[in-house]
Amino acid sequence: MQKLFDRLDEVYEEIVEIRRHLHQYPELSFKEAKTAEYIADFHKKLGHETRTGVGGNGVLAYLKGDQPGPTVAIRADFDALPIVEQTDVPYKSKKEGVMHACGHDGHTATLLGLAKVLNKMKAELSGTVVFLHQHAEELPPGGAISMIEDGCLDGVDVIFGTHLQAQAPLGEIGYRTGALQAAPDMFTIRIQGRGGHGAYPQQTIDSIAVGSQLINSLNQIVSRKIDPLDAAVLSVTSFVAANPYNVIADHAEMLGTVRTFKEETRAFMEEEMERVVKGVCETAGAGYEFNYTRGYPTLVNHKEETEFVADIAKKIPGVTAVKETDPVMGGEDYSYYLQKVKGTFFFTGARNPEWEVSYPHHHPKFDIDERALLIAAKILGQATLEYMQVHAKEVQV
Repeated sequence: MQKLFDRLDEVYEEIVEIRRHLHQYPELSFKEAKTAEYIADFHKKLGHETRTGVGGNGVLAYLKGDQPGPTVAIRADFDALPIVEQTDVPYKSKKEGVMHACGHDGHTATLLGLAKVLNKMKAELSGTVVFLHQHAEELPPGGAISMIEDGCLDGVDVIFGTHLQAQAPLGEIGYRTGALQAAPDMFTIRIQGRGGHGAYPQQTIDSIAVGSQLINSLNQIVSRKIDPLDAAVLSVTSFVAANPYNVIADHAEMLGTVRTFKEETRAFMEEEMERVVKGVCETAGAGYEFNYTRGYPTLVNHKEETEFVADIAKKIPGVTAVKETDPVMGGEDYSYYLQKVKGTFFFTGARNPEWEVSYPHHHPKFDIDERALLIAAKILGQATLEYMQVHAKEVQV
């Protein structure tokens, strides 16, 4: 354990440099060609067997230990978001309108730093490490499902992953057995009214008025149709009906998201939303188009592996608290991996205690305390080593 920690301490500055480089050159989901090339080149220089173009822009690298044992996958995503960065840090994005506003640059830097250290500990590895670098986590259908279809989990016995949390204090680790993150779905609604002069509303079917009523009706689905002990979110995030000041809108378009944990709740939301949209629009004499797109499944952690990582986290330098966290409504396509193999996904606190304001994920001023990268690397590294040791012995017995 101490050897792992000491060597990670030695490469910490390099981990930070990698993170800052990636932060300056972000790439959007499904367009991460140069980032993927950077990752692959890093592993090839270490002598790792490397696969590129996995399920799209995904990268796999393999490190085989000198002793037989299980195969452990460690995952990090590397796509960015279409956000104009508003920070004033020296490593600010150099691509206008694109930003690493969710910490994926940190995830990748953590995994590359850990890969460099584990490479030097090959003689002590009992099994194989798969460094799973995933593209397109931010945009459904995501990169996980296509990477799985392309064999990224072939032969894998367990998978570990973490997400840096800018709203959780540095040193705090959040874990949870069972459902950790919700299923994130998307919906679009087009209301077809009848436009006209703003002075004569009686001659029109006002799509804005219909849409306003529809938003109120949709919001009552969760508050009046879902069990209060269940969990669901319905958010209309865009409502567009652009017109001159004296023109009543001919049509309006709405966009939003639904978040649920239970499959039956998810199905109910989809059915009930269409019923409400149909009822409101037909009552007003308007036409409509309703589309509901299912996103990633609920992320469900496995009990044994989750408790295993939580126990390890308590022994890691820099960790000040290990807490069972509440479920969160954010989605994550890591859920697909956990449907195929055993594993867990946990949160690593990354809020600098000296910052007056810590901006949330997907905010143009988002940033992290980079010391969290080292904590994450130590937990993932130690989990890998201990899992190999325990399960290699089981194989021998």
